[in-house]
Parts: sequence; structure tokens; C-alpha cells
Amino acid sequence: MRRFFLSFLLLTMAATLFAENIHLTTPSTSLVLKADEGGSLQYVYFGARIQDTDVDGLEASGWKPQDAYPAYGQGNITLDALAVTHPGGDMTLDLAVESWTVRDIHEAADGIHAACDATLATIILKDKVYPFTVKVFYKAFQDVDMIETWTEITNGEKKKSVLLRRFDSACLPVRRGHVWASHLTGTWANEGQLVQEELQPGILKIENKDGVRNSHTSHAEMMFSLDGRPSETEGAVLGAALCYSGDYHLETVTNDTDYHRFFAGISPDHSAYELAGGETFRTPELAFTWSGEGLSGASRNFHRWARDHRIAHGDKERKILLNSWEGVYFNINEPTMDKMMADIAGMGGELFVMDDGWFGVKYPRNIDNSSLGDWQVDTRKLPHGIQWLVDAASGHKISFGIWIEPEMTNSKSELYEKHPEWVLNAPSRPLSQGRGGTQLVLDLGNPAVQDFVFGIVDDLLTDYPGIDYIKWDANMPLQSHGSTYLKDQGKLLIEYHRGFAAVCDRIRAKYPEVTIQACASGGGRANYGVLPWFDEFWVSDNTDALQRIYMQWGTSYFFPAIAMASHISAVPNHTNRRVTPLKFRIDVAMSGRLGMELQPKDMTEQEIAQCRKAIAEYKQIRPVVQLGDQYRLVSPYDRLGLASLMYVSEKKDEAVFFWWKTDHYYDQHLPRVKMAGLDPDRRYTVTELDRIGGPLSFEGKSFSGKYLMENGLDIPAYPSAYAEQVAMQGYSSRVLRLTAE
Repeated sequence: MRRFFLSFLLLTMAATLFAENIHLTTPSTSLVLKADEGGSLQYVYFGARIQDTDVDGLEASGWKPQDAYPAYGQGNITLDALAVTHPGGDMTLDLAVESWTVRDIHEAADGIHAACDATLATIILKDKVYPFTVKVFYKAFQDVDMIETWTEITNGEKKKSVLLRRFDSACLPVRRGHVWASHLTGTWANEGQLVQEELQPGILKIENKDGVRNSHTSHAEMMFSLDGRPSETEGAVLGAALCYSGDYHLETVTNDTDYHRFFAGISPDHSAYELAGGETFRTPELAFTWSGEGLSGASRNFHRWARDHRIAHGDKERKILLNSWEGVYFNINEPTMDKMMADIAGMGGELFVMDDGWFGVKYPRNIDNSSLGDWQVDTRKLPHGIQWLVDAASGHKISFGIWIEPEMTNSKSELYEKHPEWVLNAPSRPLSQGRGGTQLVLDLGNPAVQDFVFGIVDDLLTDYPGIDYIKWDANMPLQSHGSTYLKDQGKLLIEYHRGFAAVCDRIRAKYPEVTIQACASGGGRANYGVLPWFDEFWVSDNTDALQRIYMQWGTSYFFPAIAMASHISAVPNHTNRRVTPLKFRIDVAMSGRLGMELQPKDMTEQEIAQCRKAIAEYKQIRPVVQLGDQYRLVSPYDRLGLASLMYVSEKKDEAVFFWWKTDHYYDQHLPRVKMAGLDPDRRYTVTELDRIGGPLSFEGKSFSGKYLMENGLDIPAYPSAYAEQVAMQGYSSRVLRLTAE
């Protein structure tokens, strides 16, 4: 009897221990958390999917539970995810698990995003002394390999405030070894530059403090290669993306333990948040994934999640457009707009977007120093108004889009003259002005300003329901910290983005179908905090094809091609004055959401014919490029003289292979590129797109997927004819379509 009782007790203890482990799964990954009542929430395992029967053995196999949401105060001597000051000055927290639940959830499709089935874990942590609660959420998607985590922080005091000094979304432990970090840096006209570095003792900190845009100089996303130097095709990779539109910080702390600790959240700098009694503060989601197929595998996880659940209309193919900016800049007028519409329609395009310069009555918008906020049509340029343009586009059998910058004004504007109190600026300071020497940022923390900004979009789409596309720009950071509306200036940076979100929610509730691009001085808003309301982003104001290879390569680590606007522009390029052949510009633009950024009337008949052919061919491959799986093959950052990637359809019945020569010198020997993602047992017929000169030796031939992935095809560095080689000036490029037999 005693032996039976002891056996029963041991079994009961084991069952209790197992019951305190939370095991969340996606199709290919597992996350295991330890949530013992009265103890801290601990992160045990995240990686390849394991069986429930394996969970009990994790600690025995060497996995060491780590604090999943460390708070400053009791025993924590490293960096913390949460730090507060209680009434009376106490700066400590001691959070313990009170309870937890796991349940399946279903989120219905909303006209912008697809339906979502997920498992949601909610863990309630309470301080052992103060009425202070933190709910930690983990949402595991059931159709894609992605988990989102966030927190809700509640001050249970009835009347007294608690100061939040740090309020991260999450902490992810990463087992030490030979771990490398991949992240993006850059500047205006050179966004999305890839940086890869081995993690060393100390702190690797990435942050942005623009206030309005957050992805010019750095990105709120990182990947960790866990098995050594990063590889596109091999090794375990953990990727993470903070879904926030404002200031943020990512910090990877490496000390004398066996774990790196990755923290991500809203930047607490200049944003200490006073949490009122009874108030709850919600942190933005951190989305994270794991892949055993290298960096490209982690990217594919991000891309699938983004298309299915995070980007507006991520399942719909994007239209091929002509944007007027580089073609005419501010020189808007009816004959020019109509001619550009006719030209893009004649080349097979589907949308024309009229950019900056169409508005302003008292202060005409002829240069960038006036008129923002005065969204009345300048009838000196457009005597028949916007409806005439919408109708003209319809007559050309294309759609019409328009540029706005609704978050901004100029000191030279009727809006500023009427509402100087609506701009962000320290009240006791002279105006800090940006672009054109007069630009100012509106105070989106003010509900009256939110109504105004919503009204800009609402008026346009109500008065002109034929508008199909909005290019939403934001060309200035927050340069002077001050709001005449907010009593607590410490909340300004957070309230701005809450206001931005509130406006976007209202727009999407009323206008779910319109396509909206996030343009912010180029690539300033390439982030997953914005994309739930936006269909795409402008990668960069720099449209030079060679530099775009590098920028779009880096950006593709986290964002799918369907979200990356990539345009064919004129030469010399308006940013860096580089001259590249039209074929090269086309072949780069085709690897993203294809568009044009030039004045068609300045093109030769031969160039127009070449673009017409390219647009027709892009329509054939558009489903694969925009909705398929991406495989990065040879990185331009490896300095091998070329860059190559490909897209493969979900059914693996079609693929598109891109190859660009990036360096040009005599006696150059380029590596042969092996393909990826194909069905090894199927045969694929090869057709070159955007071809100039004679056919390649493998044109129309078929090869097994196995052969193409193990050997690839030998790509000639130049077109076959000498005259064509000279015309290419060294900028050789190839686009191959592979169709399964």
C-alpha cells in the first residue's frame, strides 16, 4: 500500500509539473513556457516542433528556463523588460504567476485581412506587494509559423499613478554559441542595408527616435543565426519583428550566462509613461519565428504571415502603375496628367498616381515650402478638378490614385494660419521647421487633429469615389518635443502613434477596399506597425536599379515582394545620377511590385515597346512574384559580382529566377547559381523574359527540379551580340520563367 501511495504521489507530482508547462505550436515550431503558480513566468524552449511527450524532458536535456518577462527590482541585475516607480518612490517589482489560460481563437476576415485561427495563451502575473498586474499574451498562428507576444500592464491603484520607466513587449532568450545577428540600417535614399555581426559580450542596441517614421536609419526587426555565420539556406534562425510605427529599441544583452537576451519594445527615452490608477497600457506585438532553413526560411515565414495576416489585402495582386513624381515633380497640369495616363495605359499599365503639387489656393503648391494642410484643388493647374482626372483615367481604362501628406502642414499655409496650436513644437521655443524650411508636424494626439486628418481622406474618397489608390507621405521627423493639447508631455511620442492608429482604423472601417501606400521620405515606414492599414510601402526615394538591388535585398529579409514598390525610372537617376540600361532597370523592378517613375513622353519608341513587352510578361509572373515563396540565392553583399533570387509558387508548378550582374571588370568569372524551392521530381521548361538579343542555349529546354537545384544554369554575363553588349554597359541581367510540364 505504501509503495502504491508513493507511486501515486510521484505520478501526481509529475502531472502537476507537466500541467504548469504551456506548449504552443505552429505548423513547424514549438514554444514551451513554464508557468508555476507563485513563480516567475519562464521561457523554456522555442524551436522545431516537438511532441507533447518531449516537453517533460526539455530541462533534463539541458534547456535552462529563463525569465520570460524580467522586471527590475528583486534579484534582477541584468537588463529588464519592465521597470516602474510606485507611488512613494519604490522602484521594485516582484511578479509571480497567478493563473493562465490557453484557448483556440478564430478571427473572422474583415475585408482587409484573411480569417485567422490561432491558439492564445494568457498568463497573469501579479506583484507580490502592490496592486500591479501584467498580462502576457502569446498568439500562435495555426496556418503559418509565427507567434506574436505582447503585454497589458495594469495599475491597480484606485487613485495613484505608477510611472512606467521601461515597458518592453517581450524578452526572448537565445542560447549562446556561435550566434550572429542580421539587421538593417541605412539613411534616406539608402535604406534597408544589411548588417551581419557576431554577438559579443556587451549590448547590441538598435533604436530609432524619428518620432514619426522609424525605418530610415534602422529597422525594428532582427534575425539570429544560431549555428554560426549566416546562411541563406542552412541552419537554425530565430527572427523577430516589433510591430510598431513609432520610436523603438531592440537590445541584445550578452553577459556571463549561457544566454543572450533579446529585448524589444517602445523606446522609453523621452516617453516615461504615467499610468493612472485603473489604467491599462498595451505594448505592441513582437512577432517571432524559427526556421531550420537558414535566413531565407525565416524570411518565407515572415512573408507568409504578412500576406495572410498583417498587410492590408495581402492576398490580392497589386496593379502596375505610373507615378508622376519623377516625371514632372510639382509641374502638375491637366494635359500632362492626361497624356501620362494615356501613355501608361498604352504600355499595359493599370493605374496612374498623381503625386505632389495638385493643391493649394491661397498658397499654390509649386515647391515644397507651402500649402500642406490646404487640400483644395489648385484650379489654375487643374481647372476641371479631380473628378475630371478620375474620369479621364476611366476613359483610358485604368484606375486613378492621388498623393497626400495628411499628418503635416507648412507655416506658409491657411491651415497653420487658422490653427497654429495644432502643430508639434515646444510652446516656449521658436518653430522647428523641416522640409522647405517651413514644414511642421501636426499633433495627432489631439482628437481635433485626428478628425481633421481623417477628414482629408474621407472628403477625397467621398467626393471622388473613383479614387482607387492613395500615396500617403510623411516627410518630416518630430524635431521639437511639445504639444499644446497634452498635459503630460512625456506621453507625446506614444499619443502621436495612438492617434495615427485611430485615424487609420476609421479610414479602413469606412474604406476597406482602397489601396494605400506608406511613403515616408521613401522607406521611412517599412514596418509591421503600419502595414495592417497599408498595402505596400515605398522602399526608397532612390530608384537607381543597382542600389535598389541592395536595398530590396535587405528589405526582403522581413517583407514580401507584394509590399515593396519597385519602379522603373529614367536615367541619369535623379538621386545618384547613375546611368543604367533600361533592361537592367526593368529586371530589378520586376522582382518587386512593378511600377514606373518617369515621363513616358521622353522615352523612345524602342523603349516604350520594351516596357510594353515587360509589363505584359510581368502580368504572367505577377502571381508568383507577389504571392509565391522567395529564395535568396546569391547575396550582393557577398561581393561575388552578382545577385540572384527566385520566387516559387505554392504548388511548385511555376517559378521566376532573377540574376543581376552587380560588378563590371575585365576577366570576371561569376559563380554558377544553384536554384532552390523546386519540386525535384518535376521538369521545368525555361523561358527568358525581357530578352534582348538571341535566345540563350537553354531557351525552351526542360530540366528536372533536382538538376536545377543541384547544378543551376550557366548564365552568360553579356548578351550574345557585341552591339547589345556595349548597349548594356556591363549591366547584364536575366529573368527566367520556369514552368512545370
